Amino acid sequence: MQPLRKKKAGPLPKKQANPVDGQVGNRVRLRRMLVGMSQERLGEHLGLTFQQVQKYEKGVNRIGAGRLYQVAQILGVPINYFYEGVIEQSAESIRNGDSSTPPVMEFLSSGEGLQLTLAFMRIKDSKVRKRVVDLVKSLAEEPE
Repeated sequence: MQPLRKKKAGPLPKKQANPVDGQVGNRVRLRRMLVGMSQERLGEHLGLTFQQVQKYEKGVNRIGAGRLYQVAQILGVPINYFYEGVIEQSAESIRNGDSSTPPVMEFLSSGEGLQLTLAFMRIKDSKVRKRVVDLVKSLAEEPE
């Protein structure tokens, strides 16, 4: 019987964010922006720094169950709000580590996307809204 050999200790693999943590963080960011709250203000409510809130929103740090409950209360949404869209993702994409954010969510999570969406929603006249959509489409078309 041969003696067991110890493997050389190499560097630990870098921890990767779980796609669900990224989704939850994205939804925290979206809701926070929709209610007009800064990361700093949310952090104050939670007893955290804005940097910690930033890490939650990016999915770098996982939000614990109790903390997520607090966030939901502060932002005025039910807990399941943070998981909307996760159920629709296929189990395959989660297993494969496909954490790519759908383009619509990326747009809504950006400052410009949120501002544009909120301003657009304030337009009451449906004809004007249609003209705005047509204008944006024409601006987005690439010249041939």
